[in-house]
Amino acid sequence: MRILGLDPGIERTGWGLVDSKGHDFLAVDYGCIVTGKQDSLPERLLVIWGELNKIMAKHSPEVVAVEELFFAKNAKSAIQVGHGRGVCLLAAAAHGIPVEEVTPLQVKSSIVGYGAATKEQIATMVQRILSLSKIPRPDDTCDALAIAVTACIKRSFNARLVREKTK
Repeated sequence: MRILGLDPGIERTGWGLVDSKGHDFLAVDYGCIVTGKQDSLPERLLVIWGELNKIMAKHSPEVVAVEELFFAKNAKSAIQVGHGRGVCLLAAAAHGIPVEEVTPLQVKSSIVGYGAATKEQIATMVQRILSLSKIPRPDDTCDALAIAVTACIKRSFNARLVREKTK
């Protein structure tokens, strides 16, 4: 299964493409979409939209994974993330790709095995799980890979539950 993990934001949207087969994970490609601070909000959203379309057309993911929106202390930053998240969901829908939403707790538990894991712990485990020579930077890229791996694990677990139920 090929899953595109997205960590949406207005300044930076991290993306990570992961192939999974059983318990094996491969980072196919990853990066970060960066928008210009001087650009208006609509212009920034258009940049994210355009880059996501290129990524989805090039790599043909089977699923797009996005972290569920959480309530932040800073309402303005939560709204900004919401705008970026909306573009991610729209791009997936435009390409006919189903979306898998994961919670921050699911990411921490799946990647580190501990729901209160730090960003550094997640980054180290992403590097190990994907056998990367170094931790992907910026953090948004690493987070996107963690989201993709989490979605792979979640979908595999859910498929196993369905198989068990039909026995």
